[in-house]
Amino acid sequence: MADFGEQVSRKAAILDAAEALFAEHGYDAVTLRAIAARAGVDVALANYHFGRKHELFEKTFQRRADLLNAWRLDALRACQAKASPGQPGVRDIIDAYLRPLLTGPHLSDPGWRNYYGMVAYVNSSTVWGGQLMTRFFDPAIREFIKALRAALPDASDDAIYWGYHCLSGALTLAFAQTGRLDHLSGGKVCSTDLEGGYRQMVDFITAGFERIAVK
Repeated sequence: MADFGEQVSRKAAILDAAEALFAEHGYDAVTLRAIAARAGVDVALANYHFGRKHELFEKTFQRRADLLNAWRLDALRACQAKASPGQPGVRDIIDAYLRPLLTGPHLSDPGWRNYYGMVAYVNSSTVWGGQLMTRFFDPAIREFIKALRAALPDASDDAIYWGYHCLSGALTLAFAQTGRLDHLSGGKVCSTDLEGGYRQMVDFITAGFERIAVK
């Protein structure tokens, strides 16, 4: 019987394999057998640890979600503390939302690139978006929306929620890293250069919120 360390290693291998395959092919085109083969384990072991495919999909999606939420909320709390007793401005809030995701050493980890691809897939899916994004990300996102409301007290609900929708859409496309930017720019801009796009996105999204919040 495998010891505890080996079990943890095999479970991590299964999650890593699932993450890579789901990011590349989506949910429907991936089988448990393909995941097990990539992880180098028997399909029965994948089923034993994670259950059916949809359960493995959800557990794979959840694995890094808590960490992303913690990074962003820590950044939000820091900018709120810095602005106290006032409220942080829109730029600081948007920066707190994007900087932990688009900068840092984790970007060099292939696993994180796969996870970002999986988030892009889920967030644009009519099947999974309403389920998994709501369950795993909405509590943290609501904290940012609350902060934006405080920074833009005269903004309408339409401005706040459509503004966030535009932010989410831009981030989703950045996460997908499709190579579209590379083609459009003739190689001058690279879609995998998330750190390079970070400041552009902060400027663009900030300006968008400030403009649509004007009555």
